[in-house]
Amino acid sequence: MSSDQRFVIVGGGLAAAKIAEALRDKDFDGSVTLIGAEEQLPYERPPLSKEHLLGKKALSEFTAAPAQWYRDHHVEVRLGTTVTGLDTAAKTVTLPDGSTVPYDKLALATGSTPRTLPIPGADAPNVYTLRTIEDSDTLIELFGSARRIVIIGAGWIGLEVAAAARAAGVQVTIVETADLPLLAALGPEMGEVFADLHRSHGVDFRFGAQVSEITTKDAIATALADGVRLGDGSTIEADAVLVAVGARPNIELAADAGLAVDGGVLVDEHLATSDPNIVAVGDIATQQHPVLGSRIRVEHWANALNQPAVAAATMLGKPATYDRLPYFFTDQYDLGMEYTGYAAPGGYGRVVVRGDPAAREFVAFWLDSDNRILAGMNVNVWDVSDRIKELILAGEPVDPDRLADVTAPL
Repeated sequence: MSSDQRFVIVGGGLAAAKIAEALRDKDFDGSVTLIGAEEQLPYERPPLSKEHLLGKKALSEFTAAPAQWYRDHHVEVRLGTTVTGLDTAAKTVTLPDGSTVPYDKLALATGSTPRTLPIPGADAPNVYTLRTIEDSDTLIELFGSARRIVIIGAGWIGLEVAAAARAAGVQVTIVETADLPLLAALGPEMGEVFADLHRSHGVDFRFGAQVSEITTKDAIATALADGVRLGDGSTIEADAVLVAVGARPNIELAADAGLAVDGGVLVDEHLATSDPNIVAVGDIATQQHPVLGSRIRVEHWANALNQPAVAAATMLGKPATYDRLPYFFTDQYDLGMEYTGYAAPGGYGRVVVRGDPAAREFVAFWLDSDNRILAGMNVNVWDVSDRIKELILAGEPVDPDRLADVTAPL
């Protein structure tokens, strides 16, 4: 491809950095400009609720690439800059000062924004969300001073923050509208495992509960949150509140430009959008998945890590398909877990467990009505994720009893 080609990447996370890296790895010698809204160089987000929050890993250890790499590979990086407009006809993106940056090919990696709650008290200064390194650092400081916190939401972020807070000796109450944690992600069978895990570490759950208000008290300068009021009128006192009720994909730029969107930016198996000059990756990409046979949007690290190589190839006009199965992981207390595949909420027939859930050392499999494996989750059992992937991709019915038998090799 001609060296006068101009490729622009909008986004400042891991996916954006990996697209720049992939373009140079694929010998693209045109200009590459990365425009990120954060002031930091692109970094990985999982440590924000895991190792960094536990004080085990510094930002430099999960920054995607050092500043020297961008200089050495002639990638222009514009940090602290939010792209405000996209003109697909003129092939330009607009910056806050009104200037424009032209592109021949464009990659959108704009990520997500934490959802907030439209309730009284939600804007108090000690009501937090977790998305950035600054958010994580703020929570670390909070753990050093707070005695008790309320976490609204029992998803991955809520549970991981709860584990870090308990490690710091902070009392934690989690309020969740569903009847179990991770119900949409894992279903009731495995939701129970995580409920038991956190209860064993002193977390107080309030399931089936709605938060009607974040209560506040007058401070010198402003009103500070001092707890939450539930729909039944009861209150829970707290020194701070974390809202962890999911994230909203940042698709406004794409939607306003007329790209096809439906809960995310629609992309094909090559990660191309409805505009052939634009690709989309990571949290915002709702992909037609060639293996799953349906559209899926995955808000997990593995997509940000692995999709960029395919997106870069597509930008370069080279054949490439993103066909990796969804994958995510978590670490909470002494539980480490990997999940491979996809079992839609209510879209599976049964869960088969191989091992001992009480000891938190097992593999769980989600099977469809024909006993074909849709997904697998290994908990404190390692070096089996490749075999789980093979079983899913085989698409063959299995014997559930044999699958559960730890003496039968996977």
